[in-house]
Amino acid sequence: MDALFIYNILMLQNKIYLNFFIEIIKNFFVILFGLTIIALTVRAVNFLDLIVESGYPPSIYFKYSFLNLFGIAPKFIPLSFLLALTLFILKHIQDSEFVILWTSGVKKIKIVNLFFYTSLLIFALYLMLSSFIAPLALNKSRLLLAKENLNSFLPTIKSSQFSDSFKGFTLIVDDKNNNELKNIFLHDKGDNIKNLSSNISKTQTTTIIAKNGMVEKKKMFLFNGQIITSSKDNSKNEIIKFEQLIIDLGDLSTTTIKKPKLQETSTLKLLNCFIRDKFDNQICKKDVKNEIVPTLSRRVILPLYIPVISLICSLLLVKTKARYLNKFFIFIYSFVLLVFTEIAVRYTGINIFIKNVFIFFPFFLGLIFYFFLNYKFSKETYYHE
Repeated sequence: MDALFIYNILMLQNKIYLNFFIEIIKNFFVILFGLTIIALTVRAVNFLDLIVESGYPPSIYFKYSFLNLFGIAPKFIPLSFLLALTLFILKHIQDSEFVILWTSGVKKIKIVNLFFYTSLLIFALYLMLSSFIAPLALNKSRLLLAKENLNSFLPTIKSSQFSDSFKGFTLIVDDKNNNELKNIFLHDKGDNIKNLSSNISKTQTTTIIAKNGMVEKKKMFLFNGQIITSSKDNSKNEIIKFEQLIIDLGDLSTTTIKKPKLQETSTLKLLNCFIRDKFDNQICKKDVKNEIVPTLSRRVILPLYIPVISLICSLLLVKTKARYLNKFFIFIYSFVLLVFTEIAVRYTGINIFIKNVFIFFPFFLGLIFYFFLNYKFSKETYYHE
């Protein structure tokens, strides 16, 4: 009978632990989703430039925004976990549910262990997102721009404003009415329109002036103007007048950055820079060596602070009247830790002391808080009434 009773108690406790775990995870994902959507909404305004200024089709805007979602989400994981766990603990303290557990014989350290094991799951999620999924998604978003052709050149043109959305290609018009243009000035520093004349070479710059023009998707029709070509040193100029000129704009490349940035580079490739100690290729450049360390630290080391957050939040379970352990100060401790990690990670590439502290600090803090919690709980006594 006693064995059956103990078995039922253990099963009930496990069920309680499972419900606690599910509630924390649910709160975490709700908060993470909310913060990520808010941040994405703010950044989505900037993403609109892909359509308005660069002339990409609307489908690219939505695909690009979706892929950038995976780059935004990891940044909010620590704060989301802090808020989720803090709200969970305060809710159950307010409802006196924890008091019932303590008086029924459940040890507080077991609840702390539950928080810690939950944090390990969040740690794994954070590590996977920041180290693998986010760089891959951000890289794909850049490749998306590199491979996609412009839907129309027209959205890049604005009245009395220079349009430099294309590499080496500058355009300004006095007036724009739908697809009709007036007083067009076009300057090409590169070889975008070198095929206009057999005399135009890559060593020359081209300027086109026209009274009227119109744009139809990827083609520009110019009327009554002239083409002025000049060598790089302006030693030779040529003027060609025309009544009608058609320019194919389909092959123009935009000034949008299409090469992957450091944060869009694979973690394995960045680690390979240090393993092989080669900083002479396109990825492992010597001038960005100090930037690679913070990038790797943010992806691999920063997730280690998630379990520390769970232990700091567990201080809320300590039965004490000490002011330094009240709800307000405990939240401040956690928030200060998040601020510290964000600041410290930026200097890991230029200061070896800060780098070493940043790496080993979560292990040191974790041990300190865990032993402190054990010590405090050993001094507490609850009696079953």
